[in-house]
Amino acid sequence: MVAISTIADEIVELKAKRHAVILAHHYQEPEIQELADSVGDSLELARAAQKFEGDVIAFCGVRFMAETAKVLNPNRIVVLPERHAGCSLVDSCPAEAVRAFRKRNPDHVIVSYINTSVEVKAESDILCTSRNAVKIVNSIPADKPILFLPDINLGNYVKAQTGRKNMQIWQGACIVHATFPARRVSAARAEHPKALVAAHPECPSDVLRMADFIGSTSAIIDWCTEQQAEEFIVMTESGVRFSLERLSPEKKFYFVANENCNCSECPYMKMNTLEKLAACLRDLEPRIDLPASIMERALVPIERMLAVK
Repeated sequence: MVAISTIADEIVELKAKRHAVILAHHYQEPEIQELADSVGDSLELARAAQKFEGDVIAFCGVRFMAETAKVLNPNRIVVLPERHAGCSLVDSCPAEAVRAFRKRNPDHVIVSYINTSVEVKAESDILCTSRNAVKIVNSIPADKPILFLPDINLGNYVKAQTGRKNMQIWQGACIVHATFPARRVSAARAEHPKALVAAHPECPSDVLRMADFIGSTSAIIDWCTEQQAEEFIVMTESGVRFSLERLSPEKKFYFVANENCNCSECPYMKMNTLEKLAACLRDLEPRIDLPASIMERALVPIERMLAVK
């Protein structure tokens, strides 16, 4: 295997040669985050993709994120290091089912979480992320019925925060956040009684009830950094440890294992590696290519989301 430092040097050279930018989600491995031009959550990376100047975007995340970058940059090359980096939320929400709902319920406003396929985005009225979901739903007239998809836990949280009664929620879930058990949070609090709990809104409601703070990945990082407390129990994917420890090296962060893998890692996010990043910059493959008609339709709800301040 080639030494990591050698691969990192190659990536830097290839990035310059390709006039490329590297965007990385907080859930990526630390060595990828270190090389990225921008590290963030889904909303931050969508905005970074929108402002990008260059020829190539290497998106270190999962496919739906790279698709969003392509929609915002239809004339640029977008590559994803691992072509099979998917998402359980995307899988839970096929476009055909959304189209069928639309046909049966033409009066509903479809609010889609960014964790959806580009085909679902094309069927949606507006998108949201975990950071702005409450604001997006509040921006819709109160008399308009809503379908919120696909994350049931985020949907329930948004419904509670907005007091929205006329809101149906899809039955999808994140394989990481949805399987955090409340009993393990209780055990972690008993073991670390001084620690504050920060949770992602994709977690189950019984976990959220134990949280001192609920927010998106980047919001959790910001909150933990700003607090005076020295210990935190963090209920999200453990890739955020890199940013947390970089910004607050004097603090301690504890991650609770979920039921699926007895860890707190997303198996899809961790499919990307330095070797694959170098290869995709070298070969410009795997490339995200999408039909122009789908991109045009998906752009409308994406831009509506980005316009909400």
